[in-house]
Amino acid sequence: MHASRPRIGLALGSGSARGWSHIGVIRVLEEAGIAPDIVCGTSIGALVGAAYADGQLEKFEAWVRGLTWQGVMGLLDFTVSGGLIPGEKLFSFLRSHLDDKSIDSLSKAYGAVATELTTGREVWLREGSVIDAVRASAALPGLFTPARRAEGLLVDGALVNPVPVSLCRAMGADIVIAVDLNSDLIGRRFKPDVPPEADEPPAPGALASMLSRLPLGWGGARGAAPEAPDMPSIFDVLSMSLNIMQVRITRSRLAGEPADVLIRPRLADFALMDYHRASIAIDEGEQAARRALPELSDLAAPRQADPVD
Repeated sequence: MHASRPRIGLALGSGSARGWSHIGVIRVLEEAGIAPDIVCGTSIGALVGAAYADGQLEKFEAWVRGLTWQGVMGLLDFTVSGGLIPGEKLFSFLRSHLDDKSIDSLSKAYGAVATELTTGREVWLREGSVIDAVRASAALPGLFTPARRAEGLLVDGALVNPVPVSLCRAMGADIVIAVDLNSDLIGRRFKPDVPPEADEPPAPGALASMLSRLPLGWGGARGAAPEAPDMPSIFDVLSMSLNIMQVRITRSRLAGEPADVLIRPRLADFALMDYHRASIAIDEGEQAARRALPELSDLAAPRQADPVD
């Protein structure tokens, strides 16, 4: 007999700005001597997973920690065709700052999940451009325009598989560590939109205030009577509805395809576009992974292989 280490898969879930917590989770795994062989991601998980699979996590972390509200807004281009944000400006930036390699050239096996818009089919992206795969996996409906690929029009993989445990298994993982960013979202009270001051970060939900200044009618009713009760803006309604959808789909998928270890950062106070709050998210990712260390402790140890005749 000889000892062999099980192949470990890391399934990084969807969750928009909460996804920066994946960086903290990965840091703790590395400290514990746990090196995933397979990295799969959905939406923001696909982006962080790509940086990790390419060995560029340190460079990527430095960039996200330096993001400001103004910097995030500067990466967005706006339209009203197919989605609010085409994403070309953002992903052109990523191409110029991260090596846009082919997936099969990465140092770790990598896959991303997207959804085919016209059929609802789950699509596994395992070849071609890494950035193109991330672009498709993260195309949140109504916010980012769909990505055109040979598979069709692709949108956010969170619509069908928010935490891609199944893809890790299909790619040969014996053990899957999954990160669920959405476990504590239902019941979160919305916070009324407060426009950010020029010299301070915006409060969560402030994107809706910015949108209310666009000619789209977003951001709540204008001219409402002062005594009218607070109501969420249309952007908040969409955001909370997406939260409910992701939580329900995640619970269903994980019930049928459970991970061996499930890490759940607590980030319910993060709004959809709070990408400028990276340090807080990363710290919570580290804390969540440390809470799971007792479950993770055996993963780095080799296991006994079957005897060879």
